[in-house]
Amino acid sequence: MVVFLIFIVFLILMFLSVPVAFSLAIASLVVLLHEGDIPIIIIAQRMINGLDNYTFLALPLFVLAGQLMNKTGITNDIFDFANSIVGHIKGGLGHVNVVSSMIFAGISGLAQADVGSLGAIEMQAMNDAGYEKPFSASITAVSSIVGPIIPPSVIMALLAMIVGVSLGKLFLAGFIPGILMGIALMVTIYFQALRGKIKGKISERQPFMVILKKFLKSFPALLMPILLVSALLMGIATPTEIGALTVMYSLILGAFYKKLKFNILVEVFRETLLLIGMMVFVLSCAFPFGWLVTINNIPNILINFITSFGLNIFIVLPLINIILLILGSFMETTTILLIMTPVLFPVMLGLGLDPIHCAMIIVINLLIGGVTPPFGILVFVVANIAKIPIYSVFKETMIFLIPLLFILALVTFVPEIVLFLPNLLLK
Repeated sequence: MVVFLIFIVFLILMFLSVPVAFSLAIASLVVLLHEGDIPIIIIAQRMINGLDNYTFLALPLFVLAGQLMNKTGITNDIFDFANSIVGHIKGGLGHVNVVSSMIFAGISGLAQADVGSLGAIEMQAMNDAGYEKPFSASITAVSSIVGPIIPPSVIMALLAMIVGVSLGKLFLAGFIPGILMGIALMVTIYFQALRGKIKGKISERQPFMVILKKFLKSFPALLMPILLVSALLMGIATPTEIGALTVMYSLILGAFYKKLKFNILVEVFRETLLLIGMMVFVLSCAFPFGWLVTINNIPNILINFITSFGLNIFIVLPLINIILLILGSFMETTTILLIMTPVLFPVMLGLGLDPIHCAMIIVINLLIGGVTPPFGILVFVVANIAKIPIYSVFKETMIFLIPLLFILALVTFVPEIVLFLPNLLLK
């Protein structure tokens, strides 16, 4: 009965537009009242104790670093550098959009930050060059999901804390899938351009010295992910300490670009506090929910149900992918992460998968959900920025779901793609 009650109450509350945090807490309270043998004060205890985790400090630090980098004017330099190296290829600024997002991925760690800062610049440049607004908006949305896959990543920091995996290994695991997703998107853009589906100006091939000049101008920002990974590999700092170092580097970079003014700092801290405050409250309310899911043996019930049908990994993993993609098309990424991870992660481990591999499958599914119809949140954001109908962006986005789902399938069934770097460098 509890198996159904906790999820039914949660879904009803969500349907009634009750905020996620309150839906989680109320669903937990209803279950405790129904059971009657556990004091309801356990909800408050679980909310507080769940946040008592040193790894959790990495989350606000990476968010703060991303906000600082967003406000220092580095986005224009990144776009100019990407344009100098790939702007002449068929598809023009579509490729520049993807490469810019891959570079910016090592800075912000949030898809929403990519869309909100770099995305606005990309779409404006593409519109000025004659690209249709739905195309520029759609490629901006799909390329932004590369950001949280290539480290640093806020969603990875959150997931690492929830399931207790190494954040350093999870960061390394994201490099190859993130790069493959970027390449797959660029290949799709190229063939769309060959078919005449993409119309817009293509930049001239830049001389080497121009490329070098633009590279040097954006070099301080490009150096950030390199320093991050080097510090991890050499054991100089833990992921949490690296978050603090990233903040310091962002401050130095802001001073270098002469953008670090008092009013900008106030805005950065205000936005960071609002974002982290919201995330912390939702996360704390999810801890008692996840605890109730665990003590009521829901993961084991699900595992036994699956094994009773003799289902193997080649059937179960696609089913999990489908579930997460469907949920991602209706719910916000963090909500799904907090609700479904305690249920699905043990099931995936029960199939004999490596924890890092399981975590990366979940991350990629949730991010693709951000651009999946009918409620992909990133599509709503870019449509609002571009001031065009949402359906026109979803229509253009559909073609780019093909390469993204292809990479998801590769990651799902070829774990070496995910595990190669962690096993090689952090054995």
